[in-house]
Amino acid sequence: MSQESKSKRARLSGDSPNGSAAEFFPGIGKIEYKPGAGPTEVLCFKHYNAKEVINGHSMEAWLRFSACYWHTFRGVGLDPFGMPTIKRPWDDGTESMDNAKRRLRVAFEFFSKLGVKYWTFHDRDVAPEGATLEETNRNLDEITDLAKELMAKTGVKLLWNTCNLFANPRYMNGAATNPDAHVVAYAAAQVKKGLEIGKKLDAENFVFWGGREGYNSLLNTDVMAELSHAANFFKMAVDYKKQIGFGGQLLIEPKPKEPTRHQYDYDAMTVIGFLKHFGLADDFKINVEPNHTMLAGHSYEHDIVMASGFGMLGSIDSNTGSPDLGWDTDQFPMDVRDTTLVMKAVIEQNGIAPGGLNFDAKVRRESTNLKDMFISHVGAMDCFARGLRCAAKLVAEGAMAKMVQNRYSSFNEGIGAKIAKGTATMEECENYVKKMGEPKQISGEQEKYECVLNHYV
Repeated sequence: MSQESKSKRARLSGDSPNGSAAEFFPGIGKIEYKPGAGPTEVLCFKHYNAKEVINGHSMEAWLRFSACYWHTFRGVGLDPFGMPTIKRPWDDGTESMDNAKRRLRVAFEFFSKLGVKYWTFHDRDVAPEGATLEETNRNLDEITDLAKELMAKTGVKLLWNTCNLFANPRYMNGAATNPDAHVVAYAAAQVKKGLEIGKKLDAENFVFWGGREGYNSLLNTDVMAELSHAANFFKMAVDYKKQIGFGGQLLIEPKPKEPTRHQYDYDAMTVIGFLKHFGLADDFKINVEPNHTMLAGHSYEHDIVMASGFGMLGSIDSNTGSPDLGWDTDQFPMDVRDTTLVMKAVIEQNGIAPGGLNFDAKVRRESTNLKDMFISHVGAMDCFARGLRCAAKLVAEGAMAKMVQNRYSSFNEGIGAKIAKGTATMEECENYVKKMGEPKQISGEQEKYECVLNHYV
């Protein structure tokens, strides 16, 4: 047997040709910090220095990077208009347990070489679904036994896990909002197991993404019934989380549309309103994905700023999109302005823990080399490191903050102070206007603010 054949067999078995543990990324060592590296040196960090202290915390602590399992190790280059383009050498294309275990070993070699401290997964990413719920759960138990072993060996922790409640045909009309109670019960059973797995692996959070929790037509939809059922579903999850003693933070990830025409978790404010209306705001926070925020018609940082303002920003799925395409492209974030504004919000709330910056992003379907897997993450991690440095200086020097404070200074005294405190009356406002006359025009100075931001980026 040729050496090439032996190497291929070793990758598929999980062993090297000489019987030791396989190396799935030969030729790629641990990614190192090399400030001043040249423009084409892309397998090193030029800005991300994990132990560097900024504003009292290390970069590693501020950024809490995580790699996702679904795009990175299950992605095959599909898009709505094209067939798979990516074939990985370790994957035999089956849904066997052997393939699932090998894939998991690949992932932990990747995490270790990249230097991320966290990972995330859907239940159906890591373990194949069986013919029955019992078989599916056994598969998940077996795979997560291996995951626990690999986590202990590498020190990589679970930022969060979640349940895939959207891919199986049973969920074509939704999961928690399905018009069939049998399907809702099945989804609850799946989440029950997911919470147990979260506890088993010491997940720091647990995420709900309502991929099909919405409607395609209002003609056949009882909106309030579906929203009420979803709220009760979340209450069951809260109760079971407490029952089993799982300490992870529960998170909801907003998305406005796709695959449904309208999803009930449209954006951060919609989710916050839902949680407050149904008495769930103390048990949940928001996992913001900026690509979803852009699909909702907002700016990149909008949902992060809004969720943080309400004390509800729990974690961030760090990706971006192409607004000109109009669908969810899950690209790696490479724009320093975007990452600066994200990290400004994180710094102002004194960190994102127990959440993190999870790269819910995938290489382009044309990026088929194994090195591309590393290069994409390295580039995004460097981009966030630059954003952190820019944001830290922006916040520390306070120039923009002073400008904003001055813009609202009329609320510091007189009628403004009463309005701000909620003690003003309509009569007082009327008397003030009669006395003072027409308000003066005050410039918003938007271009000045943009210039100040550009000074730091």
